[in-house]
Amino acid sequence: MALKRSLVPQSVYRRQLAARLKELRDATGLTLTEVADQLEVNQGSLSRIENGERGTTPVLVRALLDLYGVKDEDRRADVLDLVRADKEQQKPWWRKYSTVLTPTRYDGYLALEAGATHLASCQPMLVPGLLQTEDYARAVISQMRKDLSPPQVESLVRVRMERQNSRLDGEATARLWAILDEAVLRRTVGSVEVMRDQMRKLVEASERPHVTVQLLPFSLGAHPGLYGPFVILTFPPPTPDLVWLENPKNSVYLESPQDVENYTDIFDQLRSTALDPLETRTRIARISKELEE
Repeated sequence: MALKRSLVPQSVYRRQLAARLKELRDATGLTLTEVADQLEVNQGSLSRIENGERGTTPVLVRALLDLYGVKDEDRRADVLDLVRADKEQQKPWWRKYSTVLTPTRYDGYLALEAGATHLASCQPMLVPGLLQTEDYARAVISQMRKDLSPPQVESLVRVRMERQNSRLDGEATARLWAILDEAVLRRTVGSVEVMRDQMRKLVEASERPHVTVQLLPFSLGAHPGLYGPFVILTFPPPTPDLVWLENPKNSVYLESPQDVENYTDIFDQLRSTALDPLETRTRIARISKELEE
């Protein structure tokens, strides 16, 4: 499996811009060296722009469009709109939390999640961040991030709550499909009261039209989701999907078609074997009641 690592994954618009500029250059038959020579710019910088590793300016993009013979005003405007949109996406709401986000590259994931239209999440160990209660999130972060001070923990809790407001309650909500292993609900995080509140939130969230929650029961035995958690992010065309794998220090995203297809197949397998949404709500309610006994 090919793993592509990046310190800060590209914004959705930057990925679109990179692909568009490379497509236009390929159509002319020009090499990067030839383009760099004619425009008198650094070849390495052009390469990083085409790879989506860095942004660019409208001035340089206009020069590239001139060189590539793009005269149609609508086509030029579409490309320049991507430049401006990428710059705007570099001023996100989570920037004020950068001191606690940057060490684990969590800000990179937030940039991708902010542009996604669909999120397919497999979680064999914890409730997905977009569905966590504040108390559950606080218990998870404080126990898993022993390196953080109490104020830093609270900052990450606020980030998690703002993510929910942005992606599930905002004007442009994402479609969330979450598959959880039953172990997620059987593991007491925080306290029994925290778990009851968390299960109540899961049931309420699953009743929303743009959220689907399914449970993988213990009776299923082993399943592909036990390899570990992952999120498949779907973006507006023509941006391709990618898979996000979170690690403690250096998270990884996969964007090759083969990798994305592999994880999509796994998610579809899990979706077909998990309890359906109604059965899931019934099972969650039953487990919650067991906590009271």
